[in-house]
Amino acid sequence: MAGGNLSPRQKMINLMYLVFIAMLAMNMSKQVLSAFGFMNEKLADSNITATSKNGATYASLATKASEQPEKYTELNKEAQKVQALAQEFNSYLENMKTALTEGIEDPTNYESMDGTDQGDSYFFKGEGNTPAGDEFLGKLDNFRTKVSAALGTKYKSIAESVNKRFDTSDQKVKDGDATQPWLRNRYEGFPLITTITNLSQIQADVKTTEAEMLSAMLQGQLESEVSMSNYTTILIPDNAATLQGTNFKGKVVLGRYDASLKPSKVIINGKEISGDALKDGGAVLDFPAGNVGENEVTGKFVFKENGEDVEIPIKQNYAVVAKPSSAVISADKMNVVYRGVANPITISVPGVPDNAIKASAAGMKKAKGLGKYTISPGKGKEVRINVSATLPDGSPVKSSSTFRIKDIPAPTATARGQYGLIKMPKTTVQKVTIGAALPDFVFDLNLKVSGFSMKVPGSPTVIVKGTKMNGAAIRALGKARKGDMITIFDVKASLIGNSGYYLKKVGTLNIQIQ
Repeated sequence: MAGGNLSPRQKMINLMYLVFIAMLAMNMSKQVLSAFGFMNEKLADSNITATSKNGATYASLATKASEQPEKYTELNKEAQKVQALAQEFNSYLENMKTALTEGIEDPTNYESMDGTDQGDSYFFKGEGNTPAGDEFLGKLDNFRTKVSAALGTKYKSIAESVNKRFDTSDQKVKDGDATQPWLRNRYEGFPLITTITNLSQIQADVKTTEAEMLSAMLQGQLESEVSMSNYTTILIPDNAATLQGTNFKGKVVLGRYDASLKPSKVIINGKEISGDALKDGGAVLDFPAGNVGENEVTGKFVFKENGEDVEIPIKQNYAVVAKPSSAVISADKMNVVYRGVANPITISVPGVPDNAIKASAAGMKKAKGLGKYTISPGKGKEVRINVSATLPDGSPVKSSSTFRIKDIPAPTATARGQYGLIKMPKTTVQKVTIGAALPDFVFDLNLKVSGFSMKVPGSPTVIVKGTKMNGAAIRALGKARKGDMITIFDVKASLIGNSGYYLKKVGTLNIQIQ
């Protein structure tokens, strides 16, 4: 097109063709500049959104650190280090963009930001860098090295990404082995809008680094929490107690065990558990067991989550069995109850509460106290006590026991609490009170004497009403001599509180005169 002798017309055509190509190139350049401007807008909007999301995550992590310090304090400290570095570097980049666009009348007229002078004069001076250019490189290197060090080996993959993202080493020149300093390779001779967009992209890389770090921290904590090593087995029986001879029914489940998890408050049966009792992720319980049978534990765990109380209810049952105070020893032939008295009976079924036990027999009544009854047998030689109970698994059980009925043994006459053969002066006999007793009987019964008969050798029998010697008895005693045996017999006695019961004949009392 440029060679040979050309006619004026051909020269004009060629010139017009060149102008047309230049116009196409100029138009394409304007479109590219606008595209960079629109890209910068998108990056700016995206950075604002990322800043908001990262800020919310930082705030949430700080809240968790205050609510669960054992779990989140160290993570929060690590995050705060990176957050401070990111905020400082982001502010520096924003100030750079402001300085570079100073004097631009319309920052949204991207086609007018095609000049290279602003960027070149800001970063370069001759063959070297301006102080601003060196500062920019220093800020990049400082952010890269400090963030990488803060992440350490714990977040190795993110640290490697940071080193790659913010690498400022010399860059290879295209179509050759020669290298060029990173700053000149990326910023020399570029239109201003591309430099601004490039700085917005670095800000986006900073936000991405923060987001990756926060995600890794929280994900790592979550993985630690759900790790199978943090689980323990928990046995949950269907019933609070299992009886011998039956099948155990229940299930074994996995429960998460986290020693660093501490509730802000634990309420058990209406009382708050002290902080000393909150250990290894749980509450150590120590309180009176309660009544025999099934008892309930109610309450709640309270945790702080996002500044609000989260309550987890507690509702569990446990069984209490009677504590043995001694061995159970039975005399096989001694199942005896006595007519005329209220015989105490204790009835219990191991592992079954008192209110789930029913007992019945002729003359039986419920008494005060767990498992306490009395039985007052009537006629006959035997009485059967029937017991029915409902076991913890809901199944019934029945039992019975037969007791022999005996009468109260015959009392014996007494004087001054003595019985059988006793010795005392005649003057003492005249003043003594005659009583009746049941020596060595299993019940301490009180007997009432209403009269007796007395025989003095050589004198007729004297009948006395009451418990003291009357005049006739005293006169008869006056004839007694030393060594004489006075006989007290036919004592009339009855049970105090049960005068309708007829006692057996009262044994005699012999008094020898001293």
